[in-house]
Amino acid sequence: MLRTGKYARRGWTLPAAPHRWQALLILCRNDFMIFTGIGDEAADSLDGQLGAIKELGWNYIEMRGVEVPGFAKGNFHDIPDAAFDLAVRKLETGNTAVYCFGSTILNWSKTVNDPFDPTLDEVKRAIPRMQRLRTKYVRIMSLKPGDEDFRIPAEVFRRVKDVTNRFLDAGLQPVHENCMNYGGMSWKHGLELLDKCPGLKWVFDTANPIFNPDRSKSKPWPRQDAWEFWEHIRDHVVHIHIKDATWNATKKDADYNWPGEGQGQVLDILTDAMARGYTGAVSLEPHMVVVFHDAQSKTTDQDTLRKNFVEYGRRLERIVAEIDQSSRPTVKFSA
Repeated sequence: MLRTGKYARRGWTLPAAPHRWQALLILCRNDFMIFTGIGDEAADSLDGQLGAIKELGWNYIEMRGVEVPGFAKGNFHDIPDAAFDLAVRKLETGNTAVYCFGSTILNWSKTVNDPFDPTLDEVKRAIPRMQRLRTKYVRIMSLKPGDEDFRIPAEVFRRVKDVTNRFLDAGLQPVHENCMNYGGMSWKHGLELLDKCPGLKWVFDTANPIFNPDRSKSKPWPRQDAWEFWEHIRDHVVHIHIKDATWNATKKDADYNWPGEGQGQVLDILTDAMARGYTGAVSLEPHMVVVFHDAQSKTTDQDTLRKNFVEYGRRLERIVAEIDQSSRPTVKFSA
């Protein structure tokens, strides 16, 4: 995707031919949006994940769960060293870079009552693997809240800060996702977490507010509003997960939609992000075939998974292109 960039928006005139397109490329080289996707939303196997990314013509992948030949499926920071070595070779052969580790560190499967040492072990495994792949970002969370919790315990702050510092000390950037965790209980809780954990950044998920209650408000807790959450947290966002959903009151859960067709306000959020100069990545997490955090959501139909992922990516590309086109001013070329 090529954008005219901030220079054209300021009304600058580009040089005459034959150098005008060279100048345009120079002006725009820092104004690209990176497309990527969470691999296990496309396939269980690494080969399948890389195949879907390449079908879209992309060069980045976000690694979460993966199955490497000869080894059981596991999170990318937990698979055996031999499996990781094989994965690295396949990534290098496919010229695919890992943009972010979608780790399970401090995620919704853990509570504040669980021992902290297993989490530190995950961090210790993730750091050298990220460094080997030159991956800057790692997604973390802030533990699963109790059903009635509406305040973040001091121990949660302590653990998140500890994890944050370990990654920062290694030259890596942890990003916290608004999900089923303490920091995701509302935008107010998110800002409090960021304040207590200096150096931590945010990965914003457009659909997670749809199924999460706003625990900063009075009971009965209402559903969160995606735009409200985004508007307050956006200054800290360096990575975006794209999925969309509609709240289904009958089943008391979300139905997942194509991007822009649910209540995640994907179009508005991306329009705002691009207007503010966002040049990070947008990462697919469709959830339309398999929901990662739902134990009942399983599929063995890898072809359906891949086709959904690829179609989701193409729809997202069209959305971004349309936003870009509608916001792009006419660029004047000298004769």
